Amino acid sequence: MCGILGYSGSFDAAGLSAGLETIAHRGPDDSGMYADEQAGVGLGHVRLSILDVSSLGHQPMLSSDGRVVLVFNGEIYNFRELRSELEARGYRFRGHSDTEVLLNLYLEEGENLMARLNGIFGFAIWDNRTRSLLIVRDGLGVKPLYYCISRKGFAFASEIKGLLQLVPEERQIDLSALHRYMSFLWCPGEGTPFKSVRKLLPGEAMVVRKGHIERRWSWYRLPILSGFIRYYDDSASLKGTVQHLRQAVHRQMVADVPVGAFLSGGLDSSAVVAFAREQNPDIRCFTIEVAGGQEEGTTDDLPYARRVAEHLGVELNVVTIDSGRMADGLERMVWQLDEPLADPAPLNVLYISQLAQENGMKVLLSGAGGDDLFTGYRRHHALNLERWWSWLPKSMRFGLEKATKQLDQRRTWTRRLTKWFNGATLDVDERIANYFLWACESDLLSLYTSDIRAQLNDACAIDHLLEFMASAPTNLSSLERMLLLDQRFFLADHNLIYTDKMSMAAGVEVRVPFLDLELVEFAARIPPQFKQRGSEGKWVLKKAMEPYLPRDVIYRPKTGFGAPLRRWMRKELRPLLRDMLSAESLNKRSIFDAGAVQKLMENNDSGRIDASYILLSILCTEIWCRKFIDMN
Repeated sequence: MCGILGYSGSFDAAGLSAGLETIAHRGPDDSGMYADEQAGVGLGHVRLSILDVSSLGHQPMLSSDGRVVLVFNGEIYNFRELRSELEARGYRFRGHSDTEVLLNLYLEEGENLMARLNGIFGFAIWDNRTRSLLIVRDGLGVKPLYYCISRKGFAFASEIKGLLQLVPEERQIDLSALHRYMSFLWCPGEGTPFKSVRKLLPGEAMVVRKGHIERRWSWYRLPILSGFIRYYDDSASLKGTVQHLRQAVHRQMVADVPVGAFLSGGLDSSAVVAFAREQNPDIRCFTIEVAGGQEEGTTDDLPYARRVAEHLGVELNVVTIDSGRMADGLERMVWQLDEPLADPAPLNVLYISQLAQENGMKVLLSGAGGDDLFTGYRRHHALNLERWWSWLPKSMRFGLEKATKQLDQRRTWTRRLTKWFNGATLDVDERIANYFLWACESDLLSLYTSDIRAQLNDACAIDHLLEFMASAPTNLSSLERMLLLDQRFFLADHNLIYTDKMSMAAGVEVRVPFLDLELVEFAARIPPQFKQRGSEGKWVLKKAMEPYLPRDVIYRPKTGFGAPLRRWMRKELRPLLRDMLSAESLNKRSIFDAGAVQKLMENNDSGRIDASYILLSILCTEIWCRKFIDMN
């Protein structure tokens, strides 16, 4: 797990060096550069040594004739099988890294190599024989990869802050993307806060020649989009879930350094640890405790994590963080993320990863992706409840939506009820997409200055989601259509981005067994009624894990990261809010209307509305502007 960056065009190699320094946290063990001035190509790499920690794993890695050069971030879990195949075809290896396997696989199969890979990756291959640069991102988007087309040519990097060292002039804000950050708390699709910086989408590849993109294509398609035979038999679904998850966990434990695991006490991380323990009974697990109490409506994870650790006989290490430190970490979080993702959960990943690194861990297994494959989010349950009211006439649905908006937003159940009926009058696909929003479009637009509203020109935040759903098979159920959006957008553009960047900030690699490609394909074949059964989300996974975990852990209440954000807005974050969102600051920035923001804070404090996350979005946007636009 590393960091990569590079260019094709008329760039200065000094920018490459500066970029590597900026993302050095991703690879504290080694670094390297390759530059061909005549070809106008440069590649850089910082290394976190996981497989073959010797110098034989150094990157950029060159073929034996020096004509093909690779920089690679990630892991190839089936590299041993691929190596055996290549050796049978006459290839010889100097070391035992997956990087060398990837390089030789390209020499053997060229651009077709991606279909052979089971792993998480972003990589670039310069082929001097064809004078072309191949850029590839893994199928689920576990590893981030950004690029920019500028007057100098094409540049790419694992993180935006590194990319900006190559294109420091490309700092114009993308207002449509900013509106999506405000709407979702993250930005679906290829957009970033910078107009010229884009994400290479999950499962995409491109060929670059002389600073220009020559071809771009999708090499991976989510299995849920393909026609398949379902496993209608529940016993086959249960057996297959155990088989594929166990295989994925065991496969992803390959490393030449210690491997630990996140253990929140939720079902997903607990299932991963249960199977990881089969390979390593002494696996060390890590979790977090937020001192000072949980957010109302959330469940304390720590007792469940301890229950699982005791049941499985594994060591549990706990980092205790008070809310003051969590609030103080907000500015660092925005810097590390490169994007104004308005969610305190990334701090959870950072502090746990720091604890793991202090205890000698370079790799952690995570339960990320379980909810996106098997259901588990509250929106899945809410969608299931629509059968009780979606048949009502639109006028009555409008009444429900209007009535729930008048409820006191200081209580968890009233907030959730309001959210459930928000968009009740929309058509099915629009309603599915609407569940992902944190704010109504009209409410958000009123927070911008008149100039920004004019530039947005009737922007619709959910358009990207609707366009993607339009390409889905018509026979998908509503739940499957929602899972499609989870897998393509919420997972790739939010959860995986922050998991990667915050763990790598601590020099720790996170692996995600639930996103093993074979498991993803199997899960797509499980009928939706085996995933969300009545009010029971993740039914098939829960039943499958009954022989391995305590029932009170499996069937515990669903909770997210219980950061006391609503209290932060009134107490710990108040000084930061006063500074960052003062009338002087907002008027100077000219993105948000100072009077509208002040009124929003007053209504939030009174409980008339619940605007804590919207205020956090505004705050993160201002922090991001100061660090990336003002460069303070």
